[in-house]
This record gives sequence, structure tokens and C-alpha cells, in this order.
Amino acid sequence: MPTRQEVIEQFIPASPLVKHLGIRLQALESDHAELVLPFAPSIATMGDVVHGGAIASLIDTAGMAAAWADDVEPEALAGATVSLNVDYVAAARGQDLLATATVARRGRSLAFTDVRVTEPGGRLVAKGSLVYRFG
Repeated sequence: MPTRQEVIEQFIPASPLVKHLGIRLQALESDHAELVLPFAPSIATMGDVVHGGAIASLIDTAGMAAAWADDVEPEALAGATVSLNVDYVAAARGQDLLATATVARRGRSLAFTDVRVTEPGGRLVAKGSLVYRFG
């Protein structure tokens, strides 16, 4: 049976919403994930300003990926975001965004993750936290 990390590596590129937004997995290691949201006019709210919903989806996907990034063999291929908090720090304008997610605490059925979203130069545009439940 595959590990959770192996499952999430296959899941992310196959997810219809992830495909629609163009999100790609850049790095995945134990308790850590990095995902990129490429800028496209279709994710803008006005002009070149990235829509907050696209950023929230990026944070949710990155937090979920980090939660699944361990060597446990899952009892079931199921889970869900229990809570998602997003703080928009600055407008993201016309550039690809990098979400860096790290598990802050891992329990038996819950994982608590912190996510930072930055522009290519490192400027913080949003931060979030996510609680993910397995099974």
C-alpha cells in the first residue's frame, strides 16, 4: 500500500480544480509542501490582481499536501479540511505565487499546517492556517 505522501503526489495533478487553476506541486517532503499558482488572466479579479479565492484555494491545497506528506500508510483514501484561515497581507499582482506549507503539529487524525504565499521576490501576499482531518 502506498504512503500518504505517494498518494498526494498522484492526487494533486489529477484534481480537477487544481488543473483548472494551473496549480503545480513544486516540492514535497516530510511535513512540507511547496505549490505554485501560475498567474493567468482567468484568476484575476480585476486587471492583474489575483482573486482572493484563487489564493485561498492555493493555501487549502498546499496545507492538505503538507498534511499528507508523511510515510504513514493510510487506512482510507479520505480526508477533509476542517478549518481554513486566510490573512491577505498585500495584493498579488500579475506574478506566479508560491505557497509554502509546513505541518506545525500532527496528531493521530488531525494535522495543523501553516502556509505562506509569496511572490517570486519573496514578498508576502497572504498567510493561512489549515486543520486537516484524515479518514
